[in-house]
Amino acid sequence: MAARKGVYRIEHGVALIELRLSLIAQLFNSLDPSPFHQKDLDADAEEYIFGAAREIGPGTPFKIVIHLPQSEMADAHATKEAIQNYFAYRLDTTQRDLRYELHLGRIALLIGFGFLFACIAAREFVQRLGNNTFVDLLAEGLLISGWVAMWRPLNIFLYDWWPIRRNVRVFQRLAQADVELRAEPND
Repeated sequence: MAARKGVYRIEHGVALIELRLSLIAQLFNSLDPSPFHQKDLDADAEEYIFGAAREIGPGTPFKIVIHLPQSEMADAHATKEAIQNYFAYRLDTTQRDLRYELHLGRIALLIGFGFLFACIAAREFVQRLGNNTFVDLLAEGLLISGWVAMWRPLNIFLYDWWPIRRNVRVFQRLAQADVELRAEPND
């Protein structure tokens, strides 16, 4: 998948995720008391960078370019490190989310299979009680209940983990992305 033409500038075959800031502090969460190289990104900045990286796609190399006034360039190296550290942290937490989701899926699958087998056994027992409408209704209700219990584990393994895995891939790319600060003339 290639970057959409016209949305992101391409420079030497590399898509640019560009931010224009008047202060470096705009990039970081102002309420985060962490040291500079460990600070959280501002939520809007993270959302923009993450969304752009996801939109650019896995087939196109990209780098993050931050345009700043010359007077804000003093902490250029620390800023690059802080951005890479932040996305490495987000990668770690997203990988944990994926492991947790799959762990929940395995537990739900065990519970679901147990309940399904119990419902099938109860259905067999109920069907031996006779052949009338009430018995048939109860037997079918048990079978349906057993399969409904399988909905959650199937949902996890068929659908829920894919978006988390996609986010892991995007955060992997962001954690390794080249970050460049470019000086703009002071106004």
